[in-house]
Amino acid sequence: KKGHKVYPFHLGDMNIPTPENIRQATYKYMTEGHNGYCPAAGIPELREALAMDVGAKRNVNYSAENVVIQPGGKPTIWKFIAAVMNRGQGVLYPSPGYPIYESQIEYQGGVALPYRYVETKSGFAIDLDQLRSSISKDTVALIYNNYQNPLSAASSQEEIETLADIAIDHDLWVLSDDAYYEIRYTDDPPRSIVSIPGMQDRTVILYSFSKKYAMTGWRIGASIGPKELASHIAKLNVNDESCTNHFIQWAMIEALNGDISGPKNILDELCMRRDAAVATLNSIDGISIPSPESTFYLFPNITAVMNKKGFKDIEQFRIAVLEQTGVSFCTRNHFGRPGEDEKEHFIRFAYSGIGVHDIREGIEKFKSWIAA
Repeated sequence: KKGHKVYPFHLGDMNIPTPENIRQATYKYMTEGHNGYCPAAGIPELREALAMDVGAKRNVNYSAENVVIQPGGKPTIWKFIAAVMNRGQGVLYPSPGYPIYESQIEYQGGVALPYRYVETKSGFAIDLDQLRSSISKDTVALIYNNYQNPLSAASSQEEIETLADIAIDHDLWVLSDDAYYEIRYTDDPPRSIVSIPGMQDRTVILYSFSKKYAMTGWRIGASIGPKELASHIAKLNVNDESCTNHFIQWAMIEALNGDISGPKNILDELCMRRDAAVATLNSIDGISIPSPESTFYLFPNITAVMNKKGFKDIEQFRIAVLEQTGVSFCTRNHFGRPGEDEKEHFIRFAYSGIGVHDIREGIEKFKSWIAA
């Protein structure tokens, strides 16, 4: 209201247009009359197309019966928890991580069991010993987000195989949050835990169209997993939203099988933004981050910067930066409750909703404020 420019690094929204072929297909199916209710699990044609696409990219076989269409990626989280967890049972989840994991476990009466990450030269890795130590006879599930929000952590094959061994040894259900599975800046194929022998029958994939196709506000995704569990999740659809938008479902077949230049252009733009943000942040004394291969987030350690500026409280630091520079970001505290043993301070920069020019301009203002 005061006319100050804000640099929106705080929200993982996207200011990139949804590809033209998807917009045209949506208009076509809307005007053709696909505006009524449809099956709660989704239209069979989209379920089949998604089963083929997701299975092929993970070297496993799915059918339409494994797929339940959702109004976005987020609903899969609560429906998975509702389907596999009873009150008082434990669910492992990443912290820092997407905050809905923690809130949904606790809202549904479960015991939230956070597992942590450790900072490495190349990014972050799961503290597997700490994760193992959190498991008890009442632990029923593991939530796992490879290509992770907020850390951009990408698991090695060894880390994925170890997680799979843990899940099998302790008979855990797994939610594989694959929201950023195809937001990657490398030609190396992405890794999926369902590709590990013994994991497909105990894993539900959270699939989202939002990131790959820059359509965060359209709200469409899917739960993909074992048929019996998919059937339970579909019943929750009946009792919650009835169905996902009918005409958009038809358009998503075009998204999966049509022109692929749109998603490629989105990735190219995000890659330029990543490079600009990493280079400018690394020019700041006290900040050093690697260039992540996935997602559209950066998670720098700003402990030295806070000490230099005389801050002990990260929320006060965040507000001061916003008021003095217009740079808006999230802090580690937005991504699950910090552990009592956490001593370092981190912030998250999202570059999905801000162009290259403003990325450089905003971070340069942040840099000047730090140096003052």
